[in-house]
Amino acid sequence: MISLRINSAERQLDVPDHELLLDTLRERLGLFSVREGCGVGACGTCTVLLDGRPASSCLLFTSRLEGHEIMTSEGLGGEQNPARVQRAFIEAAGFQCGYCTPGFVLTVQALVEEHPNPTEEQIKEYLAGNLCRCGAYPNILEAIKSMYAVASGR
Repeated sequence: MISLRINSAERQLDVPDHELLLDTLRERLGLFSVREGCGVGACGTCTVLLDGRPASSCLLFTSRLEGHEIMTSEGLGGEQNPARVQRAFIEAAGFQCGYCTPGFVLTVQALVEEHPNPTEEQIKEYLAGNLCRCGAYPNILEAIKSMYAVASGR
């Protein structure tokens, strides 16, 4: 048994040593925003926030995460009350098929918390581990920039 804090809720889980966090979140807990893309930590589709930092859930063994805090897109906000980042993606149409969107949203959430006023280059560098096969990058960048424009009053 291990203890984790997932989306602000304490969870006790009995998982085998080899189970990946991606599988735990999807199959045991029904958190389907966490998706498998490449399976090798290169695409960002399975991104979660691990203690507030983006992490590839396809590379993490759940059994090794005792005491850590994990946030998925479901934990940020929902359909009735989306988080600021989620609203910005919706308003800027920062997605096409939507498969990669939860990973991008969580990465941007970490960016927002780390950088109060990033440059476009800093934004691009922060997002380098997330891939969008549809090519929605211009709208994703617009979503991020709009959040900072609103925050700074521009």
